[in-house]
Amino acid sequence: MFGFFSDHFLFFGLEISYYGFIIACAMALAVFVACLNAKYRGLKTDDLVVAACYVLPLAIIGARLYYVIFSDYDYSFGEIFRIWDGGMAIYGGVIGGAIGVLLYCLIHKKNFLDVGDIAAPSLILGQAIGRIGCYFAGCCYGIEVTDDSLMWFPISTKIDGVWHYSTFFYESLWNLIGFAILMLLLRKSSLKQRGAIMSLYLIIYGCGRAWIESIRGDSLYLGSIKVSQLLSILLIIVGLTVLVTIYILHKKGKIKDIQEMNFPQFVAEYNAEVAKKKEESRLKRQQRREERLKNKAQKEDVKKSEMNHEEPLTKDNQIKDATDQSKEGQSNSIKKDNKENNNKNN
Repeated sequence: MFGFFSDHFLFFGLEISYYGFIIACAMALAVFVACLNAKYRGLKTDDLVVAACYVLPLAIIGARLYYVIFSDYDYSFGEIFRIWDGGMAIYGGVIGGAIGVLLYCLIHKKNFLDVGDIAAPSLILGQAIGRIGCYFAGCCYGIEVTDDSLMWFPISTKIDGVWHYSTFFYESLWNLIGFAILMLLLRKSSLKQRGAIMSLYLIIYGCGRAWIESIRGDSLYLGSIKVSQLLSILLIIVGLTVLVTIYILHKKGKIKDIQEMNFPQFVAEYNAEVAKKKEESRLKRQQRREERLKNKAQKEDVKKSEMNHEEPLTKDNQIKDATDQSKEGQSNSIKKDNKENNNKNN
């Protein structure tokens, strides 16, 4: 019913892979962080929950299709849907997620730059955690290590008895650093350009992935070109282009900056509202606790009162019972004496 194995664990007899479990945790944590950050771009928690309903399904579909398209294996139509057998790619997830954000913004009339700024830190955090799952799945590893001094984790990992560079670990660490940087910049009031966080994500992730992909041993190829490395270079170019473009547009007043959108004021008001709700909740809990204590005290008083009234009644009953018993004894004694006297007279 329960048990832990090399690539999965059992939970009430259900076989759950470590890779899938870690990916699910990464998605959940990414949505949670996005909800926490929503206020920094004038969004509410509900907005991000709705956005996640667009982003997550399309990210999964994109990750699967990307892998199927560029994989050497010839998938049948039915096998395309068997994602539990493995075969998903992060870049496909990023592309699918970006389409999801775009659809959400178009349908719900939200600004793409604002939503992108909120999504970027969550995305790179999800990627950092997701790469840990690659360790258990035995994928996304680097080329073979030939130097004996480098044959130790986390520098390298033994895959099928052969030491390979732990590229999944390198990327996870790189993404965690990127997450910290983006979180600090998102909360920095001096950063005025909307869309800057999203652009920096493209640059940071693209730079790290471009280098790491050069030592990957299981990359997907388009001819003789590593697809992910090519996309990483394109991400860097797009990120730089968007960053420069939004800077120019902000300078020309074509796009309102963070201060003009009153995002800092929104954050202050949001925090004040949250603090007010917490205080109201605390007062309600305190009131309920006081009512429970008051009711408990009243019940104890009633119980004590009942005990105090029962005690004299019990004594009266004892006296009455004793009197009745005494009278009954005297009556029996008189009857006995009369009977004896009658016997003597007879």
